[in-house]
Amino acid sequence: MIGWWISDSRRLGVQAHGLLRAHKWWLLRRISQLSVLGLFVLGPMAGIWIARGNFAASEIGGVVTLGDPYIVVQSLFGGSVPALPVAGGALIVLLFYLVVGGRVYCGWVCPVNVVTDAAHWLREKTGLTRDRKLDRRTRLAILGSTLVASALTGTIAWEFVNPVSLLQRAFISGIGFGWAIILAVFLLDLFVSRRAWCSHLCPVGAFYGLVGKGAVVRVSAANRDACTDCGACFTICPEPHVIVPALKGNESPVILSGDCQNCGGCIDACPVDVFRVSTRWNRPAGRGGQA
Repeated sequence: MIGWWISDSRRLGVQAHGLLRAHKWWLLRRISQLSVLGLFVLGPMAGIWIARGNFAASEIGGVVTLGDPYIVVQSLFGGSVPALPVAGGALIVLLFYLVVGGRVYCGWVCPVNVVTDAAHWLREKTGLTRDRKLDRRTRLAILGSTLVASALTGTIAWEFVNPVSLLQRAFISGIGFGWAIILAVFLLDLFVSRRAWCSHLCPVGAFYGLVGKGAVVRVSAANRDACTDCGACFTICPEPHVIVPALKGNESPVILSGDCQNCGGCIDACPVDVFRVSTRWNRPAGRGGQA
């Protein structure tokens, strides 16, 4: 018997493969997201300083400096040249996401993704079907606006309202404004539109989507001939439009869109093992090819 709490999009996967396998990538993502957030709050809350700083710029183990490329770009637009260690750290992060996929940040690092996934789950369980249609290109417009705002104000404008930064501060200090922003994102996704924040509005996701267009690591519909059209992959995917060309097209079965989060949700949910992790070069032509 499948528990009531199992997401509707995973039920076929649970029936076919069991509870653990149908949540394999979900569990790995949650461990990753909570571990990264934990590293940042461990120092201020427990005095264990493995990581100092935040998601914008941090020092790991007192040795490696990492920086957010999006923050660096805003800084440059604002007329400030970032310190060399931060610029070098941003280059490290940029190269990493050029390999694994820019929006891996959204699915594997960003703690706000936990909030939006919870809202999506609750939408399913409460039968909330009202969905205002939002244009995915809106996040690109917001991305551009943050750069213009940085240029006009000479600041890193997005950091004033960035839910990720505010969530980290909320954990450390209990600051009310941070929790209010997170609640607003949750309610937006719950009552206004499915995946409203991550898929339609967030400029960070837009930025990393552009970064990840040429990424090496990809999800592939390698066994697409086995597809039963159950729809589980489309239901679970935060960006379902990325699946169509790979699953239903006549060319490569590799999902090449920069919008893909490489979250593995489709792998978890598919009862006939259509999807697997691959690379962008495993691209045989024709529907019968294997990636």
